[in-house]
Amino acid sequence: MDEQPRTIQPKVNNLRILGVDPGLTRCGVGVVDLGVGRKVSLVSVDVYRTEPTLPLDQRIGSIGDRIEQLILEAKPEVIALERVYADVNVRSVMGTAQISGVVLLLANRHGIPIAMHTPTEVKAAVTGSGRANKEQVGNMVAKILGLAEVPKPADAADSLAIAICHGWRGAGATAGSNGAGAQGSGATLTAAQRAWHAAERAAAAKREG
Repeated sequence: MDEQPRTIQPKVNNLRILGVDPGLTRCGVGVVDLGVGRKVSLVSVDVYRTEPTLPLDQRIGSIGDRIEQLILEAKPEVIALERVYADVNVRSVMGTAQISGVVLLLANRHGIPIAMHTPTEVKAAVTGSGRANKEQVGNMVAKILGLAEVPKPADAADSLAIAICHGWRGAGATAGSNGAGAQGSGATLTAAQRAWHAAERAAAAKREG
């Protein structure tokens, strides 16, 4: 699955999540729709790239512009972002932190709730193990979304894994005003989130009944 779908699919389910795997050379962006019963469907996935030889401001601006355009087109109700963590590769961490800052700015600008998830949390949510490797994560992402092939490169699959993680583990926390996964004052229930939670409650009540 080297060629990623570029067309934004019409919204079918109740909660649309944009997952971002931040990076300066490659930034993965995946959008999924979360339905009742934890059903997740693919909306779009892409990897935004910049050349290391370009000036830093141009690289950051290019990725920021493309993410903002995706926000305008896909209209996510929440953004899930991988949390920056310490690494021996300082240059890589700096690039990740810089793009994370851009995503936080865009979320604030467009009034979209944002949540951060650690790599271990994402792996555990998708595969059941916080120590899973990238191949295992990619295979599970393809299986969860019903894809014939694993999205490539790994940044694409990772962005979808982040979105899925938030849908399965953090949607309630981000929607709530006191959720630990929520960031900023925008962490309130949108109409779509209220509808999704109502549908989830109704489905749970039906199963219990």
